[in-house]
Amino acid sequence: MAVGRFQVMALLQAARAHILGLPLESAYSWGLNRAIFYAAAKKGFKKAMPAPKLEDLFPQKRKEEIEELRKGFGVYHLGDEMAYSVEINGKLLFTIGKEIQDEKAFKKQIASRFGDFFSQAWEEALNICRQYDKGVLLSQRYFYETVYKPRRDELAKKWTELVSGKSSAESST
Repeated sequence: MAVGRFQVMALLQAARAHILGLPLESAYSWGLNRAIFYAAAKKGFKKAMPAPKLEDLFPQKRKEEIEELRKGFGVYHLGDEMAYSVEINGKLLFTIGKEIQDEKAFKKQIASRFGDFFSQAWEEALNICRQYDKGVLLSQRYFYETVYKPRRDELAKKWTELVSGKSSAESST
């Protein structure tokens, strides 16, 4: 299965968030959340995205449990970019629409595309983000324009070749 721009965005955003101090699971959540957000923005939002209701996120929870979760619900800022977040069992996770982007969702939508090569791609994403100063990583616009956009297609191709077992030399012949 090919690695596309969606996976590239998620991986680079997760690496960015991790370098800026989010724990790994929260960073994965941030990466998937931002990839979903940018994909929706590219398609044009069909309607305004209101803050999610905890009752919709957790329909199986009792009223008392919802009230406890409400204490950990809010808006999180990573630099000048924001996302809705909820703290669950001490873990900061991000939400868009009626879904929480957790580690399980990240593994299903992102890591699974890389198979056994996920850790290699993750290290490369971290190394790419480490090349930039904190100011670039804290800026939504600069991150998009400087880190993601110039290399999105190159990384999608490279990582697709990695997981498919093709080398760049093979694919260009």
